[in-house]
Amino acid sequence: MKPPFLLFLLSFVLLISCSKSDSDESGQEAVYIDDDLAGPISRPQTGYGADGTYAVAKISFPSPLYSGKNVEIFYPKGITAPKPTIFYSHPYGGEESAYNIGLYEFIAKKGYVVVFAPYPTTGVTVDERYDTLWQSFKKAVTDYPTIIDTKKVGFMGHSFGGGASFALAHKGFIDEGWGENGRFIFAMAQWYSYQISQAELQSFPANTKLITQVYDDDVTNDHRLAIDIFKNINISNTEKDFILIKKSVLPTFTYTAEHDLPNTQSSYDAYDYYGIYRLLDAMIDYSFNGNAAGKNVALGNGSAEQVTMPSYKGKALTPLEVTDNPVPLYPQTKYTFKCGASNNPRIANCN
Repeated sequence: MKPPFLLFLLSFVLLISCSKSDSDESGQEAVYIDDDLAGPISRPQTGYGADGTYAVAKISFPSPLYSGKNVEIFYPKGITAPKPTIFYSHPYGGEESAYNIGLYEFIAKKGYVVVFAPYPTTGVTVDERYDTLWQSFKKAVTDYPTIIDTKKVGFMGHSFGGGASFALAHKGFIDEGWGENGRFIFAMAQWYSYQISQAELQSFPANTKLITQVYDDDVTNDHRLAIDIFKNINISNTEKDFILIKKSVLPTFTYTAEHDLPNTQSSYDAYDYYGIYRLLDAMIDYSFNGNAAGKNVALGNGSAEQVTMPSYKGKALTPLEVTDNPVPLYPQTKYTFKCGASNNPRIANCN
């Protein structure tokens, strides 16, 4: 394992260990956000990205392969039937749900289920991490059929988890038949993608949709990794979009587009809600409910409804950049994890 990789892992561990969190009376992690990190633009009050009306409930069970850790299912409190479900794969070091609790609670508040599965940051192989994620998702489905509806399924992940989401989604969609009435993948700042062949990338079911996001200030994962998978997967351009988020500089606050977007620990702001939650909300509505308005926001191919970000005192945040034909904007030397590295199983696609 190379020294930069260890430093990267250490930075995530330090980020999490230094976070300001406590437990509320329900036993859930309560995360306190410094107002100085939230920025001047509030979350949307209506439409896609606005918080839902459900209270959030949580069930935990021991991880089948990661001793001492629990898999967590966040779901809408009081449901009487299983709900469409998102299987979330976290980044290295993000193995406590408090790291990104805002996202999981947002999904549950909107009336859907999200399964969070921790895997070890160090001491195991990539394949063992993938297996931990997969076995956790499978156990959640097997043990909680009254909560999880496998007919409408999304796979979502960040960094390591973003790269892993394609192989995991293929297992779920093809091997298990999940998502017959709605399927999507939402990959953010993805790392290398293992356990997925070119033939498998070309065999996703016809109803699969995809959002791939990269962040302009990211110096960790080479954007070529995301571009490779986006271009080689057999999802039509009408059902997938490649989205670049860039920073916005206001007189008193800067919204950055760094590798760790989104997370609830270092910031919880307009970029979380408008850049990620809003598009996810719309993707869910389109994928699971067939809503054309959702498609125009999630997969609008650069529509105004998709790319427009909010304004503050007359100054608009930088619009999202959307394309079906992404090209790398920076040399590989910008990134810690380069497409051309020997441990990239898809190194042949880096040109």
